[in-house]
Amino acid sequence: MRCGEDFLEIPASGRLFRDSRQEEGCVLAENRINAEVLIGEARKVRQKAYAPYSGFLVGAALLGADGKIYTGCNVENASFGAGICAERSAFVRAVSEGEKEFLAIAIVGGKKEEQTSLPCPPCGICRQFMREFCDPESFRIILENSKEGKDIFLLKELLPMSFGPAQLGT
Repeated sequence: MRCGEDFLEIPASGRLFRDSRQEEGCVLAENRINAEVLIGEARKVRQKAYAPYSGFLVGAALLGADGKIYTGCNVENASFGAGICAERSAFVRAVSEGEKEFLAIAIVGGKKEEQTSLPCPPCGICRQFMREFCDPESFRIILENSKEGKDIFLLKELLPMSFGPAQLGT
């Protein structure tokens, strides 16, 4: 299911962006961000991915509730299970910097320098990881799609009937 919203609301209490991003014109209206900004940040960090085995480079840009963007890329390992996806890399970075509430994530991926025509959706582990910190009813997952621009999903669409903190009584 496609969601046509090109803008993401940022709570009034949060910062919009670091000053350098404001100077680059990333804030299009007060308390709003264009999804293309997140896609652009994901594209940039994708170039830093470490994927010597698969050659599949992924970048993610995560929007915190405070308006700050946290980026991450995939990092592979010869012991395949020890690698980390770009999405979890971004979440770990954000949490290590004190953020625990999120509004959206943009994900861009493909083989080496190629831009794939297919979107790069998060794996099951990453979807569950997102569920730990994000409201499935409002958290948006933005996937670059070179055929149609972008696809935007709510977390609940990609992870229906999810298990979360409420099931544990927290």
